[in-house]
Amino acid sequence: MARIPGEGLAKGLAVTLRHMLRKSETQQYPEVKPDLPPRSRGVIALVEENCTVCMLCARECPDWCIYIDSHKETLPAPEGGRPRARNMLDRFAIDFSLCMYCGICIEVCPFDALFWTPEFEYTEYDIRDLLHEKDRLGEWAATVPPPPPHEAGAEPPKEISAGSRPARTPDTARRPAPAGRTDRGVAGRAGEKAAETVAEKAGDGAGDGTEPATPAESGPGPRTPRAAAGPAVTPETSSGESTPSDQGSPSDKIVTSEQGAPRREPPRPMRDIRSIRPPGALPKKPSAPENPEGPGNPAKDGPGEDA
Repeated sequence: MARIPGEGLAKGLAVTLRHMLRKSETQQYPEVKPDLPPRSRGVIALVEENCTVCMLCARECPDWCIYIDSHKETLPAPEGGRPRARNMLDRFAIDFSLCMYCGICIEVCPFDALFWTPEFEYTEYDIRDLLHEKDRLGEWAATVPPPPPHEAGAEPPKEISAGSRPARTPDTARRPAPAGRTDRGVAGRAGEKAAETVAEKAGDGAGDGTEPATPAESGPGPRTPRAAAGPAVTPETSSGESTPSDQGSPSDKIVTSEQGAPRREPPRPMRDIRSIRPPGALPKKPSAPENPEGPGNPAKDGPGEDA
């Protein structure tokens, strides 16, 4: 589509004519102060009482325009205490000829000692006069606007919610037990532990072919004193073999170590794991039984003539 010559000029004149017919809104500065937003970055104000000389603002400043000097004083101790050393602020200055108004110093201050203020009338004829000390920074603290109101529907600040909680009393200091859980006491916990032990022994007995112990035999109650530590002695029969009825479960056997101290033999699953030969190992050759010599022994006589 071809452009009409002078179209842009006509649009510009239309905008000019539209503004010429409107009423002008000129603020007569400096008699009338401008209405600035509450978060305007005019100048940095200092609340000296909140400063603890932690040096975070000076270390984080990218322009190194904050200068801090301090000294330590020993505060008298109360009765029964010891004296404490406290940093006292001697100098706090900001060189606004170097400041880039990034606000990092205000964000990192942990004790709310620095604030933005919309004050902007601090021009000087000499650039060296833009280095303002703590007295001038403290005067600007009076012009810090109040914080904006809280947004509707947002979560309340942590400070307000913490301050609105009721004070804890000795009666409410103890936390209530969770739902479904009661204080069973030492006897109840001992009974549960004994039941778990019975269940474990029942599983071991099922693997060994022995009868598991019943809860009535090993339930909670007075325990019999355990025998003194030492090598376990099993009764032997006339042939020198121990009776199987007197042998306990594998987890109850006590074996004497080389130093003479008693130690408990590992449970059956652990012994089964140890008995597995490593990969690549050859099985042990079975030892040949010793047969008595005689004419009817085929192992000695070899194959018969009929074969």
